[in-house]
Amino acid sequence: MIPEFPHKAPKGYSYETESFKRNIVAIWILHHRKFDYNLGGDVRCIWGFYNSKTKEYFSPVNSKTVGKRVSIDDTTPYSAMIPNLTPLEQCMCPR
Repeated sequence: MIPEFPHKAPKGYSYETESFKRNIVAIWILHHRKFDYNLGGDVRCIWGFYNSKTKEYFSPVNSKTVGKRVSIDDTTPYSAMIPNLTPLEQCMCPR
C-alpha cells in the first residue's frame, strides 16, 4: 500500500495500514504496552493518511477525517499532525 514509509517505528511501537477510501490509506501507530482498560490489547492511534494516487501524506483531524497535506519532513514517527505553536513556543520547543 505504501511503497516506502519514511519513518521507522519507535521502540515498542509498530505501524498498521488499512484502506480508508478509494485512494486513501489510513496509517495507524500501535503501542504494544499492555493496558487494563482494553483487556491487554494494543493501543491504536491514527498517525495520518496517505493518498496512493498523488503520493501525498495528510495530517489527521481525527481518525475519520483527513486534514491538510503535509510534507513528510515535518512529520514525526509518532504523528503527521503539525503542532500549532505560537512564535514564543517555537523558540522554546525547536523540532
